[in-house]
Order: sequence, then C-alpha cells, then structure tokens
Amino acid sequence: MDRRLPTSWQSAFDRGAKPEGDFVGLADIALFLRQYLRTILGFILCALFLGWFYIATTDPVYTAQTQLLIEPKMPQLLQQQAELNLTLDTAQIESQIAVMQSEKIATMVINQLKLKDDPVFNRSQNLGLLERVKKLAERWGLSRFPHADDLKSLSDFQRDRMTMGAYTAGLDVRRVGVSYAIAISFRALDPETAANVANATADAFVREQLEMKFTSAREGGNWLEQRLNELRTQMNAATKIEQEFRAKHDYGVGDESSNGSGGEASTNAPTLEELEVTANTYRKMYESFLQAYTNSVSQQSYPVADARVITKATRPLVASDPRRKLVYAFAGLGGLMLGLGVAFLRLTLDRSIRSPQQLREDFGLECIGELPPIPARGAKLDAITTLPASKYSVGLRRVKTAIDLHDPGRPLKCIGVASSLPSDGKSSFASNLAMLHSMCGDRVLVIDTDIFHSVLSQGLLGAVDPDQAAGWSIFDNIAQSSNGRVHILSSSVVDAKNLLTPRNLRAVLPELQGYDMIIVDLPPLTVGADRLAIATCLDGVLLVSEWGATPSDLFGELVRTMHASKTLVIGAVMTNVRSARAKNGSRRRQTAR
Repeated sequence: MDRRLPTSWQSAFDRGAKPEGDFVGLADIALFLRQYLRTILGFILCALFLGWFYIATTDPVYTAQTQLLIEPKMPQLLQQQAELNLTLDTAQIESQIAVMQSEKIATMVINQLKLKDDPVFNRSQNLGLLERVKKLAERWGLSRFPHADDLKSLSDFQRDRMTMGAYTAGLDVRRVGVSYAIAISFRALDPETAANVANATADAFVREQLEMKFTSAREGGNWLEQRLNELRTQMNAATKIEQEFRAKHDYGVGDESSNGSGGEASTNAPTLEELEVTANTYRKMYESFLQAYTNSVSQQSYPVADARVITKATRPLVASDPRRKLVYAFAGLGGLMLGLGVAFLRLTLDRSIRSPQQLREDFGLECIGELPPIPARGAKLDAITTLPASKYSVGLRRVKTAIDLHDPGRPLKCIGVASSLPSDGKSSFASNLAMLHSMCGDRVLVIDTDIFHSVLSQGLLGAVDPDQAAGWSIFDNIAQSSNGRVHILSSSVVDAKNLLTPRNLRAVLPELQGYDMIIVDLPPLTVGADRLAIATCLDGVLLVSEWGATPSDLFGELVRTMHASKTLVIGAVMTNVRSARAKNGSRRRQTAR
C-alpha cells in the first residue's frame, strides 16, 4: 500500500531489474488499516447510525399471503402438444395475474373493506428526511408529527387515487414456480389489515370470475332465447306447409292451372321430399339451440369459477420490514466499503513522505533512520535515558552508528538538525541524539538556534531571560540540562548574541572545540530559508521529516535550500514511523548482525 510503490516498480523495470521488497504484503495491508483505522471506523459508525435512524423512523410493515389455484382452460386437441401447452399456460397465468392487479379488483376490495376511510391504510410509508427527523423527535417526546394527511380535507377523487396508490404499492402477485398456483401478498402497517386485504383480493378475483361467467351466460342466453323464437316460427311455418301438402295428396302446393290434365301441379312448386327436409332441418336447429339455451340457463344458476383459494391469509405475528439484521449488515458493509474507498483515496492523494524509497528516488537522500513514535510513558526530550530498551532508542542508536560511519576520515563533530515544519520532531530527535552521545562518554553541547519555538531551551532548562545573556561571554551562558547529561546554549543567548548570522556563529564555534559533539537545533524552514544560512558553518546537517505528515514539496524545498548553500547533508531521518515494513527490516538487520 506504499504510495510510491507503482513508481518504484516502474523505475526498477526501466533498469531491467526486479524491485526488492516493493510488493504489497500482509504487513502493508495491516499498516494501511492501522493508519486509516479512524477513517474506516468513522464511516462504519456513520453508516450504522443511518441504519439505526432508518429503523427508528420506519413503521413496522406486516405481510400476509394467500394462494389461488387456477384451473387451466385448453382445447382438447392441444392437450397432447407439450411445448404449446407451456406457452398457453404461461399466457393464461400472466393474464390472470394482470386481472388480479387491475383497478377493477382494487376497487372491489377498497369498497368491500372501506379502505378509503382508513387513515392508517392511507398513511404514506415513503417519508422524507425532514419527516423522519420530526417523527424521531415525536418518539422522544420533543414534538408532534402528523402521521397522515387529513382525509376529510381531500376531494373524493384525491382520496380515491390516494387509496388506489396505497393498495397498488402494497400488493404483490406472483406465480408459484411453474405451477398453476398464484401467491397474493399484501403489505400494510396493520397486520389484521394485511390479512384482510390479501383475502379480499383473492375473493374479489374469484367473484369477478363468477360474475364474468354469469354475465356471459346471461347475454348468451338472451341471444339464444331470441334465436329460439325465430327458429320456432320458421319451424312451425315449414311444418305447416308440409302438413298442408300431405292433406291435399298432391305433389305440390301453389296456384293450380287449368291445363286439361286435371289439377296437375306447377313444375316450380316444391316437392313433398323438399318440404320434409326443410321441416326436419328447422326442427333439428331448434332442438340444438334449445339444448344450448338450457345449458346457458344452468350456468346462470350454477356458475363455476376457474380459480379457487387453496390457502387463506392469516394475521402475521412478526413484521416483515424493516429487517433489522439485514439493514445493519448492509449498513456496516456499505460503511466499510466507503471507508476503505475514502482511505485509499486519501492514500492516493497523500503527498507526504512515507518511505525511504521516496526519499531516495525523489530527493536523492539516504534514509539513515526510521524512528517509531516515542512511547507515551517516556519524556520526549530524554526518552533514550528513561526508556533505553524501547524501539525508539534502538532506532536512535542505529542513526548514531550511521553518523559515526559516514566518513571515518572526517569525523562529524558539529552537526545540525533541520526540518521543514516545527512539528516534525527535530527538537526531540536532537535532544535524544545529544543524550545518546553523552551516554557514550562524549562531552556534548546543544545549541538551540530555533528562537521561534525554543523547545529544547524550555524543555531542558525552563524559561531563560534573554537580558541576562547580553554582554556575557559565551561560556558564561552555557547551562547544564536538568538531568546533567548535556550542556545547552539556550535560544535566548543565541538571539541576544545574534548567532543566527553565519559570521557570528563561525566566530564562536572555535571557542567550543572542547566539546566532543556539538548538535545545533536549526530553525524550521517555515520561518524562512534565510534562517538556515548558519548550516554552512557546520560539518553536516541531518534532515528530519515526520512520516505521513511532512509535505513532500516542502521537504523538497528544504533539500534544495541545503544544496544551494552547499551544505553537506548527512542523510534523512524519519520520525513517528508506523511502517510495518521498516520495523520488519530493522529486525532482519539486527538478526543479520
């Protein structure tokens, strides 16, 4: 998770070599989580709070379900065709579901249960943020929240549409698998209402089917009755003609002509056989329509629906919504994902210094030490003496070794400690480095030139009156630290004698050659680059940056300032390092030694 990891890899690939140690391991992931733990936990807690807020301001919703069984209607000739059967079944079931969801069924249920006058049924379940806040305040007894609009103030049309919308929003009709069963579910704020509406919907559908059949049978019966009357008249007329023909014992019925043949019939008149066929045809048509009329009347008397209820809805005992565990689970997961995303974004946009590779590649500096945070139970200015076995003390000893081995032919007796910001920990580092040299038997002098903050002077000596330093010799103004390990030239003396001027400091340093080590706490870059001009008087300078806090651009300006003044930069030291990789590397180096 190192921010510089992709650049390091690309540089290594450009050189034709594989990067060593620049891979994302479990230690880096653990470091990333520890570094942004507060951010991640903050988003998780916010998401859980929103989940609680949603649950606390959402009325419990109850779901009741009933089931219908649809009797399939299929022509006998098509029952052997399995593929076509499935198509017909699907179309029939979807058609029945559409009928159940129609406003006709909804109107029947609303009128039967008088839902238009039920304020609980018409209460909106989709509350806005302000309404939810007011509702929560009402639960805590802080204010009164109007749960629903006053139905009496609405017009009949508005009430109808509001009730219709509430009914449609709560209804859910689905096919059960690939069967002929249909599940009708209804969601309501009242469990009894949910069961009643679900059962009423099923009953309304069955009743609508019966009414449809009854209406169809009645209309068909009326048409059959009218047609029967016509056929009866036609049948009676044909029968009468046949009977008259038989009564005359003649071959035809019609006008007679005197043709000398004694009553011979006209050649255009129907024969007896034709009259019998016509009469029998009308008689059979009449009998067929009479049978259909009889069946139609029977259907009107005993209509049978194509659907029946197989499971009645009962009053639910437990609310179906809101699902507390599910809401909290999704809230926690969403908060975790959002927190990780924001943390990764912060890591990506972070321009602070976080790795030795970054110091080496961006600034050309070797990191000679990665110091972890000073333990809370130890004083920051003399942690090396109070906690000699701490990780900070171990890291500081490695820094001292690196300084001693920097150039064996040219010992560094007067070094400065500089940083970009006053909060980078340079004063604590300078103080503990001086204490460590003292513990090794060196005679150490600390010069506090950071007159703008005076951390060392106030921490090791206390407040010093600057007027007391005026006119005194340099040795008369050197004091001993409270623990007696090092000598200190306080910031007030430096200010009074204007030792921030290179000429003045260069004139004083030869008088201090009796010390084995002189450590100068330089002013931070933020007070002005000109204040760092005295670094040219020193044997070398250590640059301090705080891990994850020092901006890289500001640290780069400090490096350029040192190079511009031709000051020897010994190396860089990182403070407050929380890098697991650095700690693991330190352990490996200790084991190797």
